[in-house]
Amino acid sequence: MFEKEYDVIVVGAGHAGSEAAAAAANLGSSTLLITMNLQNIGQMSCNPAMGGIAKGQIVREIDAMGGYSGIISDKSAIQFKMLNKSKGPAMWSPRVQSDRMRFSETWRMMLEQTPNLDFYQEMVVGLMVEEMKVVGVRTSLGLKIRARTVILTNGTFLNGLIHIGEKQFGGGRAGESASTGITKELEDLGFESGRMKTGTPPRVDGRSLDFSKMILQPGDEKPEKFSYSDITAPLKTQRPCHMTHTSKLVHEILKEGFDRSPMFNGSIDSIGPRYCPSIEDKINRFADKDRHQMFIEPEGWDTVEYYVNGFSTSLPEDIQAKALRQVVGFENVKFFRPGYAIEYDYFPPTQLKHSLETKRVSGLFFAGQINGTTGYEEAGSQGLMAGINAHLKVKEAAPFILKRNEAYIGVLIDDLITKGTDEPYRMFTSRAEYRTLLRQDNADFRLTPMAHELGLASDVRMKKMEIKQRKSDSFVDFFKNTSVKPEVINPILAKKESALVGQSDKMFKTFSRPNITMEDMRKIDAVEAFVKENELDYDVLQQTEIQVKYAGYINKEKNNADKLNRLEGLKIPEGFDYTKLKSLSYEAREKLTTIQPVTISQASRISGVSPNDISVLLVYMGR
Repeated sequence: MFEKEYDVIVVGAGHAGSEAAAAAANLGSSTLLITMNLQNIGQMSCNPAMGGIAKGQIVREIDAMGGYSGIISDKSAIQFKMLNKSKGPAMWSPRVQSDRMRFSETWRMMLEQTPNLDFYQEMVVGLMVEEMKVVGVRTSLGLKIRARTVILTNGTFLNGLIHIGEKQFGGGRAGESASTGITKELEDLGFESGRMKTGTPPRVDGRSLDFSKMILQPGDEKPEKFSYSDITAPLKTQRPCHMTHTSKLVHEILKEGFDRSPMFNGSIDSIGPRYCPSIEDKINRFADKDRHQMFIEPEGWDTVEYYVNGFSTSLPEDIQAKALRQVVGFENVKFFRPGYAIEYDYFPPTQLKHSLETKRVSGLFFAGQINGTTGYEEAGSQGLMAGINAHLKVKEAAPFILKRNEAYIGVLIDDLITKGTDEPYRMFTSRAEYRTLLRQDNADFRLTPMAHELGLASDVRMKKMEIKQRKSDSFVDFFKNTSVKPEVINPILAKKESALVGQSDKMFKTFSRPNITMEDMRKIDAVEAFVKENELDYDVLQQTEIQVKYAGYINKEKNNADKLNRLEGLKIPEGFDYTKLKSLSYEAREKLTTIQPVTISQASRISGVSPNDISVLLVYMGR
């Protein structure tokens, strides 16, 4: 099998690697997925969950593009929640608790059924590069496998070092060895590397916990799902989570181990995730807090193993156990394994193009934690885009790049490429300036047409999306064009304590009121008749309600996005010499030369480039 030259080799089979391999293979590229352990494809290294705030939008976007994460999340889900429902729809974020073992198994089964995809289990220790173009990989057994493009998705495995108290040992994950060799080769090729840290909490035996002392955290009464396709269905039964809290006593016990903590004794000097701190970091940074929340999450349908969310730690195992036994419900806790921290190599992502191809070596792509991100969803979306663009590179076609107003994926990649990151990057809704456009409910409208044109989203997907859009548009038009009489609408308004109307008016205007819901409007006979006659389902009803109620915000963001896109259209010549523009600030010249932005818009988002610097560029470009 290694006598052939592959179109795409993907190194690593985590979330990024799995999505990359699926995308490249489904687009028609001959693809080889190489991983150190085929039993751990799509492994959930940390929490058994997918989605969450902004991350849920990313999973929906991956699904709308024809990626696998949404389908696999649905098939292995044990609980579904739509977060932030008390806020506006731009903030709604789907999340599932997953069955860890089924999640990984489902990934493998789906990949094995993907045409054009081969598998191989071994460690990749180096790259084959000729004239700064990647031509293949070298393995620990000395095999040389040729390829036209290579995607590195090494996760936390590059020179991974695990810390538990004062103990240190090499590893990319508990029970798995680290990957060596690649970092040195990339540095020899001129790449800059760095170190990052992440951590994970203990896993415990649910039979040793007293859940009656904890607060029940059930799933939604009417659960939805991630995938827009018909091949998955919402859950009919769910497993609950539980919540408890740390206490002053727990914190005091944890402090007993601080002198042996790698975070405080100098063993770890790399930066960990700001928005998912360890319990010792929380105690240190938020000294005024007497307690912190802990969510106790089941690892699957049938297992007794539980994940202690909120108690990530690298403290000595004896301190972990002593402190946890003082948590309400954990008095007799038994460990499956202790928490730990892990340090690993990453490569600052300003060394990449927006396609995720490296600027330095042609045909070489990076995706996932190697780029400084944290989270399954961020990794999966990068893998999807790297897989698409590796395929397009092979076909000598233009890269596929999502803009900031088109997808959270576009925001993520643009942030990484333009601003870089010196701490593990996590997506939030606040990072997206067009979040009213980038909702979880409309990812199919935004992305499926593009994916269908690429050949990644199927005809079935496209047709389903078009029917949903047509029905939603038709329902919005119905509200815009249909009047309602006072005697019909006023009883509904009175019940909601909303101002009554004195004359007939278009339903759209009434429906736009913040306290009037679709449920209220369906009490009008004409509305309910339209719903039944056109067989409108929940997705269409939700989509219509958002389009009506948030029309002003949506139109405003569309106008702002149009202005941005005009700047996106102003290209900067490749290899442009910024040193000749003496009116630029020194910092701007330095940053622009390093990052080499493709457009004026991208240049404007680089930290240290001022509006005055952009004006200089616009004058020089004749604008």
